[in-house]
Amino acid sequence: MNILKIDHLGIAVNSIDERKNFWTDVLGLSFAGAETVQEQKVTTAFFPVGGSEVELLESTSPDGPVAKYIEKRGEGIQHVAFRVENIDAALEELKAKGIQLIDQKPRIGAGGAKIAFLHPKATGGILVELCQRDS
Repeated sequence: MNILKIDHLGIAVNSIDERKNFWTDVLGLSFAGAETVQEQKVTTAFFPVGGSEVELLESTSPDGPVAKYIEKRGEGIQHVAFRVENIDAALEELKAKGIQLIDQKPRIGAGGAKIAFLHPKATGGILVELCQRDS
């Protein structure tokens, strides 16, 4: 598996509107836009940092994964995403190593990226996302 970089840090928030100003006004990051991903029941907002990004995640439904995360753990870092060169090959390699996956095959995430999550039980409690972007 070829990990290229940390693609982004996913941060679960109750409200993007309420949390956005910290990242823009206090830290001086640029707001690159928001997107709702209906399939994942989430609205995302991205803030570029060098070659990576901070992604704020707001649930669009009380039964969405981000809402459940906040209910259980509160707002905060929800996942770390690593950009990989070939997500299909990475998933096959992880399966061969016996790593428990949430996603057996990639799905489409924010910005059209191919994404897949590894189960926290296999990673020491950290939700890890693999991400492949064409650009």
